[in-house]
Formats: sequence, structure tokens, C-alpha cells
Amino acid sequence: MKQEFAIGIDIGGTNTVFGIVDHRGDTLYRGAISSRKHVQIEDYIRELHQALQPAIEQVGGIDSIKGIGIGAPNGNFYSGTIEYAPNLVWKGILPIVSLITGVFGVPAALTNDANAAAVGEMMYGAAKGMKDFIMITLGTGVGSGIVANGRLVLGHDGFAGELGHTMIIPNGRLHPGTGMHGSLESYASATGVAVTAREFLEQRKNEDSLLRKYAPEEIDSKVVYECAMQDDPIAKDVYEYTGMILGMALSNFVMFSSPESIILFGGMTKAGDLILKPTREHMERNLLPIFQNKVKLIFSELKESDAAILGASALVWDMK
Repeated sequence: MKQEFAIGIDIGGTNTVFGIVDHRGDTLYRGAISSRKHVQIEDYIRELHQALQPAIEQVGGIDSIKGIGIGAPNGNFYSGTIEYAPNLVWKGILPIVSLITGVFGVPAALTNDANAAAVGEMMYGAAKGMKDFIMITLGTGVGSGIVANGRLVLGHDGFAGELGHTMIIPNGRLHPGTGMHGSLESYASATGVAVTAREFLEQRKNEDSLLRKYAPEEIDSKVVYECAMQDDPIAKDVYEYTGMILGMALSNFVMFSSPESIILFGGMTKAGDLILKPTREHMERNLLPIFQNKVKLIFSELKESDAAILGASALVWDMK
């Protein structure tokens, strides 16, 4: 019996990464193209096809490809469209599934990038065998994918699960991208960590800190992490505060869907216990007794470099 493969495509604001994946989750080929080079999306898809063509031939041609999974910001599973994604060069509603199917000649499925990560975690990572979990991606923003009873929670319109944009602090910090005040993403993202560090330095002007060696615009989450690892009190307090906000938010999410685990993924998880310990403490502190000490808070087991491709490709194995 001929082996089948899946193509995974993750469309980001700057780059698109793609690969060919087998049933075990081994990525046999990976590559990338710019997401910003082409004004017309049809030209972008033609370049994507050309870039993948040699790899498709290597695995036995297009007849060996079961389908294509696509993860994208504002990707709608139901309609196969990307809708009003603020960080993509193409605006409005983009019929990405029909365009890709038309060029490649195989079925395609789409979901948003965080949902794709959740599906990948369920098939290949820490959530293997779990039917109820929440994936939280902590990067430049905060994304999420919710799995309940073994299925992604998509809502009636395909956009459910935007936990990063839930309001955590009433009338709190402005999110410049959305205009909302007090959302989780404003605090618990890598961007939020940098903002918190600058706020703390301003509020605690009389305290010495390694962070003061940097101009405000140079302070990012990497700088905060490096200073915290050198025992800098303000940098460590930034993680305590971030963990408090994230933990409070996660307690709300636990009481909503009672997951077996919450899986943290993304660049922010490199901080390890600096972020995990305060998050767990404040999550448990804000839970009703019936939910306490039941939910595992763990890091993703997917390699960050492959996670986007694996997550997108995992959509293919669900295709009928």
C-alpha cells in the first residue's frame, strides 16, 4: 500500500513555512518563502507551489499527498477563508482553501494558527491521548486552541477560542492592535513583558537594575529574561507579575471547560520556572475547590521549529 503524506503550511505575517510530514509526525522536508513579496495572493500561491514541487516529486508525486493543512491568522475552518487578518499584506476575505486546492489539485483544510498548534499537540505532542485540553501560545501575542471532547472548539462562525483577547484587567493596558483595554495579550505576551519591564523601571526609579543599562526601546522579553537569570529583582518581578495575570486568566479558562491540561507553547516558555511557577500558583489560588489540583500545567513537547508545520499537517489526517 502506497504511503501517504501531508503538506503542512503555516502562513505568518512575514514568512510562510511549509513541509511534508508522514503519519508518525516526521517532517521529511521543510522550507519557507516570504509572505510579503507578492501583492496578489494568486502569485504567492504559485510561488508556494513551485517551492514545494521538488519535495512532492521526491515522495512519489502528487498522488502520494493526502491533502494540505493550512494554519493562518484569522483562518476560518468552516469557510476555508482568511478573514481580515491584520498582519497579512492581503486584505479582506481570502478564499485560501479553494485557491490552494485549485493550484495543487488535492484537498485542503484551514484553521487559525493556534488551533493548528493544538491539533498538532494532540496528534504528535504532550496532548497525545487527551480529549480535553487548552493550548496557549505565548509569543509576540497570545493565541489559544481549545479541545473539548476530542474536538476543536470552533463556535458557530469558526472564530471561537480567542482567549488572548479576553479582558483580564478592567480598563487596563491599551492593546495598540485592537484598541481594547486590559486584554490578556497586553500582559502575557513577549510584547507585554517588555511593556511591564519599562513600567516597573519608571515606577521604581530609585532601585538599581541591570535593565537600566538598556535604552527603553532596547528592552524586549529576551533582555528581561537575561537580566532575571542574573537575579535582577525588577526583571524577576516582571515574571512574577506576568505569571499572576496569566494564572488569573487560566483559572477562568479552567472553570469554563475543565481541561485535563493546559499546554504552554512559544518563545516565552524558554523562561521555564520563571513564568511557570507564578502562573501555576495564581491559577490554583483563583480556582474553586472542585477545580483545584486537577489540571496539569505543562510545556509543549513539539519542537518550535517544526510545530507550525506539524500542527497544520495534522488537519489532513482528519479529512474524510
